[in-house]
Amino acid sequence: QVQLVESGGGLVQAGGSLRLSCAASGRTFRAYAMGWFRQSPGKEREFVAHISASGGSAYADSVKGRFTISRDNTKNTGYLQMNSLKPEDTAVYYCALGRIMFNSFTPSNWGQGTQVTVSS
Repeated sequence: QVQLVESGGGLVQAGGSLRLSCAASGRTFRAYAMGWFRQSPGKEREFVAHISASGGSAYADSVKGRFTISRDNTKNTGYLQMNSLKPEDTAVYYCALGRIMFNSFTPSNWGQGTQVTVSS
């Protein structure tokens, strides 16, 4: 059974940066795509970015040019580098492992989430 543990969240001022990490265990990390999602209070969970097993990536329009997803298969860890943060980026961020079909990420395992708060 795969386990995903996010870290790196916190409080940052608008314009600042954070890097989230997602450590995976219990499964062959390198064989799966990884995604990041976020959920704000009162809103549905939304897609942020995904990266395929081979390294191809895609982003939501709202974060394109500011966020970068990456992975280190030697460490079974994925990352989300977030720059130029805005108050509207405030949310609980979740990582997931899954599959990509037709450029759409389908998660099969979720982490517990990490809070990101951006102050204005």
